[in-house]
Amino acid sequence: MYEVRTLIEGHGLVESPRWHEDRLYFSDWTAGEVLALDPATGHREVVARVASLPLCTDWHPEGDLLIVSSGDGLLLRRQSDGSLATYAELGRPGWNDIVVDGRGDTYVNRAGFDPMAGEAARPGTVSLVTPDGSVRQVADDLAFPNGMAVTPDGSTLIVADSYRHALVAFDIGPDGALSGRRVWADLGEGTPDGICPDAENAVWYADVPNRCCARVAEGGAVLDRVDLDRGGFACALGGPDRRTLFVVAADWRGMTESEPVRPGSGQVLATRVTVPGAGRP
Repeated sequence: MYEVRTLIEGHGLVESPRWHEDRLYFSDWTAGEVLALDPATGHREVVARVASLPLCTDWHPEGDLLIVSSGDGLLLRRQSDGSLATYAELGRPGWNDIVVDGRGDTYVNRAGFDPMAGEAARPGTVSLVTPDGSVRQVADDLAFPNGMAVTPDGSTLIVADSYRHALVAFDIGPDGALSGRRVWADLGEGTPDGICPDAENAVWYADVPNRCCARVAEGGAVLDRVDLDRGGFACALGGPDRRTLFVVAADWRGMTESEPVRPGSGQVLATRVTVPGAGRP
């Protein structure tokens, strides 16, 4: 059994945890805020405000925070003075999660429909944003692309396909192109949202309907599980030794509800694990 600590609470739909320079960054989609949390003190700071849902982020190797402004179809860069500038024009709205590899190539995925508007499901895609700001599609036919991660050796992109209950892997080419598509892990009834890899080439995934975070090996064998009292939206391995599993969680009501999560139910949780994080995010 894991001892799960509540670091902060009172937020809305919380997502996209990222560990960077001794702080945990996460998004409150309901408030349209990106926040930085000091786990030792509980102090939190709003570092960006973007009226976007989804509102996912990741850190560029050069130290810039990249922010997906889904409704505008933009990828933004937070500059040193705190202002936001356009990093790339993604195109039409609907963008979701993001991960940046060690070379500065950025992968952003997009659902093929608007679930919050009650649209019929259509497959989504993954696009690559190169450091010069150019954008091209590199994968398609993902039923509902969600969290993404790059393995520690930088060779593989793993995408959580929530609607197909699987983690899907692609080989990353020298130019960032994706090939060799395969099911990395069949999760059965597991519904993966945000994910993070560790140093033993396993992946933690957060699960909203099953109220847990699970650690799986390639192939789908469940190695570990952290049970929650509400939906787990995403997870990240961080802390000084990268052995703290941070989880963002909230009470889920449904995509077509005016408030998808119960107001004020968003929490940032933490528990200690044995195997440290590796890869990105």
